Amino acid sequence: MIYAVRHRSKRFSSSSRKAHFGGTYARLSAAVLVLALSWGTAPRSDAAQRGDAAISDPAQALGEALTAACRQDQTAFANHLTNDNARAYLALPENQRVALLKRFVLLEDQGKPLLSTLDGHTVVRCEAAGVISEMRLGEAEVRDNLAFIPVTVPVGEDKQSVRFGLVRESGQWKLVSLLDIPSLAREWAESDLRGREQNAVGDLRKIAGALKKYQTAYGKLPETLEQLGPPAEGGFSPENAGLLDADLAKGNADGYQYRYTIVPEGGEGDESARNKAAGFMLAGTPIEYGKDGRRSFLLNSSGTLRGGDKNGAIATADDPRVESEDGQP
Repeated sequence: MIYAVRHRSKRFSSSSRKAHFGGTYARLSAAVLVLALSWGTAPRSDAAQRGDAAISDPAQALGEALTAACRQDQTAFANHLTNDNARAYLALPENQRVALLKRFVLLEDQGKPLLSTLDGHTVVRCEAAGVISEMRLGEAEVRDNLAFIPVTVPVGEDKQSVRFGLVRESGQWKLVSLLDIPSLAREWAESDLRGREQNAVGDLRKIAGALKKYQTAYGKLPETLEQLGPPAEGGFSPENAGLLDADLAKGNADGYQYRYTIVPEGGEGDESARNKAAGFMLAGTPIEYGKDGRRSFLLNSSGTLRGGDKNGAIATADDPRVESEDGQP
């Protein structure tokens, strides 16, 4: 199965999307592979022992599971899980059930699926908000009541290979899933939380860059972040400099709240010179601690980033330095 994915997200750069979502899918794929290979001979259902002709084709079952994930149809997806795992899946909170389906096809929005065949193999395409994923199922290898379907997953220029496992249960092929679904969902939630924290660091640096541009252009720092926002109909001005989008200019974006403080330049020199030399501090805190993020951050005008888990409180200059994923201090 070739799975060509182009993922779009409002706040993730292409490189961070690749690392964030590609890494998560790789962990899921690896888990499925290990579980598929570790399955022994499960008890066969009465239908399987009779060789019941009504048993569905494993590739068809996997294709329908992917189709349900594309539509974010939770009930239909649960029907393709073994009974125990279907109960565990349906017991998850709504947001975690949806998150699992998103991860399954690596698309953020509810999609429109299309089933077709290519060279005799099932192809599942999923289109969501202009992003298309294509999933080509390889040749199914059937061993009594187990089936294995190869999957090749291109992530950017890389390729990852895995086999999905299915087992006959009550006369139907079901996705092999000995996964601890609640634990997996918690892992995904933790991964998302770390991604939002890294986005917050990126936003802080973006705001800092806009402040420095404003200071260079107008000879002083703005009184508020709102002055960095989109220009009005009259064009660019000190009140609407057009250096940030509307959300960041309001200091509230992607689950983080941003606060801005001017650090005046000391001394008795010329006021204009002091304005040009003034510094600033930018603080970022999660709006809902534990959900939007755990770490609070403080970035100064020299580029030093500090912070840590402050239980939602504002970070201070006494907090340890933080090194962001892009290698900047």
